[in-house]
Formats: sequence, C-alpha cells, structure tokens
Amino acid sequence: MKDFLLVLASGSRYRRELLERLGLPFQTWSPDIDESAHPGEAPIDTARRLSRAKAEAGAARFANAWVIGSDQVADLGGQAIGKPGTHDKAREQLRSMRGKTVLFHTGLCVANAARVRVVESLVTTEVAFRQLSDTEIERYLDREPAFDCAGAAKSEALGISLLERLSGDDPTALVGLPLIALCGMLRAEGLEIP
Repeated sequence: MKDFLLVLASGSRYRRELLERLGLPFQTWSPDIDESAHPGEAPIDTARRLSRAKAEAGAARFANAWVIGSDQVADLGGQAIGKPGTHDKAREQLRSMRGKTVLFHTGLCVANAARVRVVESLVTTEVAFRQLSDTEIERYLDREPAFDCAGAAKSEALGISLLERLSGDDPTALVGLPLIALCGMLRAEGLEIP
C-alpha cells in the first residue's frame, strides 16, 4: 500500500492539525462543493451527506488515494447551527445554546479511489452548555473569537469553560475529525497505524 496517497478533502486547519497527530504523510485538497443543507434535511443527514460528497469528489480527482472527507453539523433541537462568521452572530448562537444540550454530528468518510470503495462513520457528541450570562459570552468572544466554528465555541481551547459536560465516543470528533474511527477505517484498508 506504499504507492497510495492519503488526501484530506478539507480546507479546515483544525482537521489538518488533527490528522497530523497520526504522523502519516498526507496532502490536503479543498473540494468545491455546496455545503448548504437540503430543504427539510436533518442536521445528522447533512453531516453524513457532506462528508461523503467531499471524499467522493477527492476520489474522482486522485487516483491511487485514500480520500478522507469529514463534516460537522451542530444540532440544537433539530435546527442546524453553522459557523457564525461574525461577532454578532456568535453572540446570538451562544445565547440560544445557553443552558441547553447541543448535538455535534461529525460525519466521516474514506473513499478508496483504486478499489472504488467507500466506508463511512458518524460520531455524535452531546455538549451541554452552562447557563451563560451575557457578560460571560462577551468576555469569551473578546478573548477567543470562534467565528469559524459551528456553535461559536472551541472546546479544545477557552470554549471548554462555557460547558457543563461533554459526552461522546471520541474527543477529537468535536474538533472536527474523529481520529479513533478514522484509524480503524484506515487499518481496515491496509494502512499500518501505528
């Protein structure tokens, strides 16, 4: 399997940093796909569909590659919560989530271009937010403007202070790439990890 290339189909620096933990050579490539939810699509289904679409787009582009696609959708009572992009939207998101449990669905797909094979997984993390005051929200956003993270909070940094508890099978899933599931998928494809 030495002639195979490992490709991360993502422009996310968070996913890139997570994959670097495995010490495997890989390259990144950003697929040009519409990441909008389909009308009436549940957040969990959006995460699955987008992770597969990214992996399959990469598999079509790279021969002899394992292509990793991943996507995360935050789910508050069945409503998707995206990346806020601005301070005002981040404030609104955090206000809407205070005192509530949000589900972070992280889809994962590995497409093996040469074998025309696709394997998929979905990891959901339950995140209970504290009953945050407006002052706490503003202090957080002033110190850590997490505008590029769904739900406006980085659990791997100061955002952990906003939470009451986390529950899930893989702590890296919440950051955007479930490494436990990914290692199992890559081993099943014949890659030696560790």
